[in-house]
Amino acid sequence: MTAAGCRAGCGACCIAPSISSTIPGMPLGKPAGVRCVQLDEDNRCRLFGQPSRPKVCLDFSFDREICASDAATALVRLSWLESST
Repeated sequence: MTAAGCRAGCGACCIAPSISSTIPGMPLGKPAGVRCVQLDEDNRCRLFGQPSRPKVCLDFSFDREICASDAATALVRLSWLESST
């Protein structure tokens, strides 16, 4: 985990939620449950630290209650939140 708590290679926040803003390679955004095209084979964001990274992604913060201690749980919890909104 990083100092912020986010686990490298998790990717749940790049799969579960819908993203309505433009993402490089996904000009119409991303539907919920669809893997972002910017995730590499190790579930790492290719846009991390780049100016083209969408603001919604920059604004997302690790939350231990949601992200838990593993990627599978994070994906389930984020998917539930997405379907509840």
